[in-house]
Amino acid sequence: MNDPVAYFITWTTYGTWLPGDPRGWVKRGQWVVQPPDAPQEQQARDKMMGGVVVLTSEQRTIVDAVVVDHCRIRNWPLHTRNVRTNHVQVVVTAPVDPKVVREQLKAWASRRLSEAAGLRAANKNGQRRWWTEKGDIEWVRDEEHLAQIIRYVQEMQ
Repeated sequence: MNDPVAYFITWTTYGTWLPGDPRGWVKRGQWVVQPPDAPQEQQARDKMMGGVVVLTSEQRTIVDAVVVDHCRIRNWPLHTRNVRTNHVQVVVTAPVDPKVVREQLKAWASRRLSEAAGLRAANKNGQRRWWTEKGDIEWVRDEEHLAQIIRYVQEMQ
């Protein structure tokens, strides 16, 4: 199998897409969309360690800048990105595991969001949870697929 030409990485903000969600959801380790399950969604909501995160315009600008800057610093070609109120999508080429890319982008965005919110002191007290765990990674195998993904991220949100 060929190496990917890029990765299409998506992650959601904390609490905006829980297990049991009416839109469908994916159970960890399974790639089948699960049907809505209101009791499971409520159970997940009850376990939340903070409130639902919906990014403001200013917060979206911060996250966008982090993605652009981090990819530039790492020399990862950034094909496109889209920071929405409840999720982030990035199409990037990187010579490292895509999980590393996702976790670095999420971690740096979290730092900058917490700093902007006045939550980040010398220690980590007050830093909030901005993102759900993990996220989705799709390997983009060829230039045609890359063009389709870029169009989707830029125009179909």
